[in-house]
Amino acid sequence: MRLVFAGTPQVAADTLAHLLERGRHEVAAVLTRPDAAKGRSSRLVPSPVAELALDQGIEVLRPARAGDPELASRLAELAPDCCPVVAYGGLIPRALLTQPRCGWVNVHFSLLPRWRGAAPVQHAILAGDEVTGVTVFELVEALDAGPVLATTEYHLGADETAGEALAALQARGADLLADTLDALESGAVVAAPQPADGITLAPKLTVDGARIDWTRPAAGIARQVRANNPSPVAWTGLGGERFRVLLAVPAAEAGLEPGEVRPGKREVLVGTGDGSLELRLVQPAGKRALPAVDWGRGLRGPGRFE
Repeated sequence: MRLVFAGTPQVAADTLAHLLERGRHEVAAVLTRPDAAKGRSSRLVPSPVAELALDQGIEVLRPARAGDPELASRLAELAPDCCPVVAYGGLIPRALLTQPRCGWVNVHFSLLPRWRGAAPVQHAILAGDEVTGVTVFELVEALDAGPVLATTEYHLGADETAGEALAALQARGADLLADTLDALESGAVVAAPQPADGITLAPKLTVDGARIDWTRPAAGIARQVRANNPSPVAWTGLGGERFRVLLAVPAAEAGLEPGEVRPGKREVLVGTGDGSLELRLVQPAGKRALPAVDWGRGLRGPGRFE
């Protein structure tokens, strides 16, 4: 089939690379977000998808918004059979949804209808889900609500971060998308409506929401740390500055007040509302990430997070 691939971040570029490697379908162009300012110089740089496409000699479409009339005109000229989507980052208007013969096919990193939205992996971890997965579905106007074409399950590890899970899900999603495109071409797949029950939402995580409340149970805080790694990263206050917690696990130690820090030779413990938390990897303000025990050696006795 002739494709126009829509996506922006690295996870989308990795999926595009997989499709190009398989080589069964022609990628006529990519649709991605406009170049964005990066670093202190605010120099405009292309998205990972745009970079890959340019390197492969593929046309890059980067309108300010998907509703741009010039985009509709160019898509009509390109006449794709299907438009696969992976984390494009913008809404596709109704007028474009009906253009390709096989529609717009979206890769979503959850088992829909659970965790519709921008951060499904993170919310699956926050909620303590043991199983999540990937869904390939037909794009419609409503958020992540289109008929399902294919799914695959994924079991989340007990200490797995959002970044680690997303990397594993991307690899599975790339295979699932490629197989689904093959099935669409041959007519071997039938879309099934999503069930009306079991809908949950997964909005983007925020820095404010990543602040640790030490009165919560240790298990919930540990999930919060995992869900916010690598971004926006869980944090707490220390000496009026932001102290980031990248890895932590519940511990059996009791007797610490919420937020009370107890450094030891082999571990650093923090009290919570229910049990304690062992810090594994931390990042003090203005410094690089380091093992929590190394940071703890610099403390003079117990301390307290704000």
